[in-house]
Amino acid sequence: MKRHIYLKMKTVEEARQLFRSRFDPDTFLPPEEILTSAALGRVTAVPVFARLSSPHYHSAAMDGYAVAAEVTFGASQDRPKLLELGRQAFPVNTGNPLPSGTNAVIMVENVHPRDEATIQIEAGAYPWQHVRKVGEDLVAHEMVLPEKTEVTPYALAALLAAGVTRLLVRRRPRVVIIPTGDELISVAEIEAGEVPPGRVIEFNSLMLAALTEQLGALPEVRPIVPDRRQEIRAALAEAVQQGDMVIINAGSSAGTEDYTAQVIAELGEVLVHGVTMMPGKPTILGVVQGKPVMGNPGYPVSAALSFDQFAAPLLSDILGRHLPPRPTVAAQPAQKIPSKAGLEEFIRVTLGKVGERIMATPLPRGAGTITSLVRADGLIRIPAASEGVEAEKSVLTELLLSPELLEQTLVVIGSHDNTLDVLATLLRRHHPDLRLSSAHVGSTGGLLALQNHRAHLGGCHLFDPETGSYNVPYIKRLLPELPLKLINLVHRAQGLMVLPDNPKRIQGFQDLIRPGVQFSNRQRGSGTRILLDYQLAQLGIKPQAIQGYQQEEYTHMAVAVNVLSGAADAGLGIMAAARALGLKFIPVVTERYDLVVPETTFADGRFQKLWAIICSEEFKTTVAAMGGYDTRDTGAVMYEQ
Repeated sequence: MKRHIYLKMKTVEEARQLFRSRFDPDTFLPPEEILTSAALGRVTAVPVFARLSSPHYHSAAMDGYAVAAEVTFGASQDRPKLLELGRQAFPVNTGNPLPSGTNAVIMVENVHPRDEATIQIEAGAYPWQHVRKVGEDLVAHEMVLPEKTEVTPYALAALLAAGVTRLLVRRRPRVVIIPTGDELISVAEIEAGEVPPGRVIEFNSLMLAALTEQLGALPEVRPIVPDRRQEIRAALAEAVQQGDMVIINAGSSAGTEDYTAQVIAELGEVLVHGVTMMPGKPTILGVVQGKPVMGNPGYPVSAALSFDQFAAPLLSDILGRHLPPRPTVAAQPAQKIPSKAGLEEFIRVTLGKVGERIMATPLPRGAGTITSLVRADGLIRIPAASEGVEAEKSVLTELLLSPELLEQTLVVIGSHDNTLDVLATLLRRHHPDLRLSSAHVGSTGGLLALQNHRAHLGGCHLFDPETGSYNVPYIKRLLPELPLKLINLVHRAQGLMVLPDNPKRIQGFQDLIRPGVQFSNRQRGSGTRILLDYQLAQLGIKPQAIQGYQQEEYTHMAVAVNVLSGAADAGLGIMAAARALGLKFIPVVTERYDLVVPETTFADGRFQKLWAIICSEEFKTTVAAMGGYDTRDTGAVMYEQ
């Protein structure tokens, strides 16, 4: 079948401005009148004016006696005055209307009753003392709220105080979301069973609906539409009749079954097909029957970023809301970030303040890695004209979290271990103001990060063949001048991970060189890779004899899932990863996994709280239940430098 080609791509800014310029947000939807009591969070369509003054009568501001101030003049301790109740003084409580002829209130504690008919005062009152006059807060016909103002809890009270029981607000646009794709399977379908190979859980629509609702619009998710041009066309034609904006998710690229651009062009006009951004390049922006239509890319990160850049600004315009730019900080990448020239790239990063610098560690960049958005603390936007960012070069970073959290983040860079996730969870449980942010670059990468002051601590399990010991020789070589403590986290079992029935009958490293056996390896510099190379050398096995030796992954779980999915027959990793995915584990060695903690970090109160958790029975019990871990030295200082 014929593939489609992109029209001339536009920059993010060009595409956004073109899309927004086609719709007048002030007339796009007529306003609606609603009860004030239901207006929380809505935006006013016109200015709102008071029907009544607030207060609408002169009222007592204190408990006491209402008087005519002139009657009290001259009273003092030496010359007290007597006032007759019911004629010169009238008992009132806070909020009571002032009796006719009075203009002041004397507080009850400043009055001395003489008998049932008379009170004594020892100080004069001045006009309007302790009185809320008519219109003190608002005067009838005065403006309470201007146009395009969000109704807050305080505004609700002010409106009702001014007698406003109904008001005109901006209508919430109805956004119809149409998921498309033969491969999709709904959440309802998977509740009763497994997801068959070749099928993908449809979760983009839930994400897009939540983003829509977060802005204040009304999402409506339609059933999955298969990759059939006529069915997609019919779904779009119906959606524009019932909704105010339509988002078609997937089918926006240039494949043979990508029909979104065609059906938008048939029913209306394609404004943009292809934007110079990554992820999100296949975005389509169009108009059908005067309503905005988006062709949203199918990969989840692409879908989210496309919505963020194009749908969110337009919906905010229609809702009358100001969409403030995200706060930014100057951050320094912990490693070089190359980028493809010609596309503006959105790099998801974790952030943490190390010393006086905010360090940014890139997360996986694939358009399908939705967890990169879950874990991201910020976005680095690399301009289309650039080929990347150098390590430690200051770059403007959009924050996805509050700036205050950066001060409460401990950054651990180094080898991956599942116990770091346990630590992060327990830290948040006991200290909700603190965070542990981890980046997996291997043990050697972690030591280099500490060498360059890019992290607070590092995870390390480097085996030294010459001494038969762990970590210390590498620390002495790479960090000779850095005062630090080496604290044990766990001893853990490393071994070969294979499918439960072990179809290739793998028993040891010598089986990896057999024809037809595919291996999944860890990256160079990782402790697992160093252990593998040592074991191969001991057995006289050449690495190039192993099919897949050059296939590198950055975590034990990534290796495990390669085995589970059939992409590899075996991989070297920890028992906890094998157990997590139900794989068979063939033990090879028990190794020590330590945290390398510079003295500056060790003295930090944040780390002291983390260390207390490491030493706790709660952490040790949780880790032991995962399998493959020994906590005999957990929390102990193994070496000081």
